[in-house]
Amino acid sequence: MTLSMEIKAIKTGLDYQAALREIEGLMDAQLETPEGDSLDVMTALVEAFEARHYPIDEPDPSTMIKDRIL
Repeated sequence: MTLSMEIKAIKTGLDYQAALREIEGLMDAQLETPEGDSLDVMTALVEAFEARHYPIDEPDPSTMIKDRIL
């Protein structure tokens, strides 16, 4: 498999979507290969972008208990 995307910082929503498509194409990559390394790097970049732009707050304990009961 040849890598179709140059690895670069994810700065916009378009970059984010392109990175997700690239990751989808690399999902079957073997460990310790250039494709596997690209998958690791792209995944780290996407995780960093999501943490910055789509943060998920920790729920308070009472909300967690209520959600488990219901």
